[in-house]
Amino acid sequence: MVPRPVEYGQEEDSALTVGSRRSSGDQRPGGRNRRARRDNLLRAIALTGVTLFASGCQSILEQSYEPNIAPSTSPQIVDEVQKNDPRAELGAREHPRIVASYGGEYHDLKTEQLVARITGALTVVSENPAQSYRITILNSPAINAFALPGGYVYVTRGLLALATDASEVAAVLSHEMAHVTANHGIERQQREEAAVIASRVVSEVLSSEIAGKQALARSKLRLAAFSRNQELQADVIGVRMLGEAGYDPYAAARFLDAMAAFQKFNAGTDGAGLGLDFLSSHPSTPQRVELARMHARQFGMEGKAGDRGSDYFLAGIDGLLYGDSPQEGYVRGQSFLHGNLGIRFDTPPGFRIDNKVDAVMATGPGDVAIRFDLVDDNSGGSLAAYISSGWVTGLLPETVRISTVNGMPAAVARASAERWDFDVTVVRDGQKIYRFLTAVPKGQDALLKSTADRLRATFRRMSPSEIASLKPLRIRVIEAKAGDTAASIAQRMLGTDRKLDLFLLLNGLTPQAQIAPGDKLKIVAE
Repeated sequence: MVPRPVEYGQEEDSALTVGSRRSSGDQRPGGRNRRARRDNLLRAIALTGVTLFASGCQSILEQSYEPNIAPSTSPQIVDEVQKNDPRAELGAREHPRIVASYGGEYHDLKTEQLVARITGALTVVSENPAQSYRITILNSPAINAFALPGGYVYVTRGLLALATDASEVAAVLSHEMAHVTANHGIERQQREEAAVIASRVVSEVLSSEIAGKQALARSKLRLAAFSRNQELQADVIGVRMLGEAGYDPYAAARFLDAMAAFQKFNAGTDGAGLGLDFLSSHPSTPQRVELARMHARQFGMEGKAGDRGSDYFLAGIDGLLYGDSPQEGYVRGQSFLHGNLGIRFDTPPGFRIDNKVDAVMATGPGDVAIRFDLVDDNSGGSLAAYISSGWVTGLLPETVRISTVNGMPAAVARASAERWDFDVTVVRDGQKIYRFLTAVPKGQDALLKSTADRLRATFRRMSPSEIASLKPLRIRVIEAKAGDTAASIAQRMLGTDRKLDLFLLLNGLTPQAQIAPGDKLKIVAE
């Protein structure tokens, strides 16, 4: 149960601390409507809410500088440096929520040292070299990075896996550091507080509902424009930091292109972009890519300016966990498997499984949606009583029946709410209750029954041998040999049926790229 978005935006605390004392949509016809229906359906079956602290920042810059860094004889302790700093207090307050929302912290010494090395090189050329930073690598396959006031900076392992060199990671970090030094987090908070106050005034003072909505819309537009300006300012500062630190300044534009390509790949359909939300706090990717390239030109021609740091980057991420973590379970094609819990189930063909932090969500043909989660329960009470205890809105009491699912006690019921019909299935295994909620548009009884029946038929305990054979996927760095091609190496990829496409993406290659003996390349393997 793990997140998988492609975005930029927040920061968090980590064992990594860096400082310096010297005084950074689907364009197909109907695509948007299909996404809206899917999102509404997922909201309809989201029985439990999770509050995420999110302030987006969709940009990435890169770096590739190899400073001569030695351990300090008088290292700074971030907690002391940031003592009594109200900005750091804000970051510290939000940090635990961010870490929990992104699956905890990811710890690997060489990867942490890689990120610290890049951050250290950027710090000395930042807008405020005296600023200290707390860098956290989040244990999430999502592609994201973000910052909080006070120097809290976050980057996901998913983003590190997508990057092809140190300069691209530096591009991301320099952008986030720019948000910190420009106090964008504080400014954003003040604008959001002002907007809340304005909305209260509107609701209390304006008698016209239409006038009130118009005023609120104008306040949201002003907030969005302000945020776009922040993002562009951070882009400009970040590219400058890249160039001055000796990294390839074009890495920012290159990685933005890589993210756009990954969005297209993840959508699973050619030409399926995510679209631009009118009230989005981020400017469009084409605009940012062009601006990033324009500012990079002051450091030289593309391909001849700055260092990429490919070798030490690849050494730092060799063995990096890729995709789902063992703690959250794995998605393998149409199946969800959780070795720690010892359970698995299969979705019908054509379904897409999204392994989130709080639940496993799946969507499929016919606007069908599935939610799977679990709760701890040591009461030993009746499952019929539990399923009727009020956690499902619109439950039809007369449909509750006791059953079994592959030898485990279960209860099944139907529910109805607004435009959706639901099948509710709960299964007890020891002191845990597993919950399936299947939703379909009203009147689709046959589709509801066939989907729910498949879930119940395939939900079972895993055998010890199955659990032992279930291993996480990792980034492995290999060296090409004579005769190797992109297609032949891609056949070694695991975890995807689009092996060549993902191989090219992870290595920043085009379909026409030639592989030479000795080239170091990333693959996904056990």
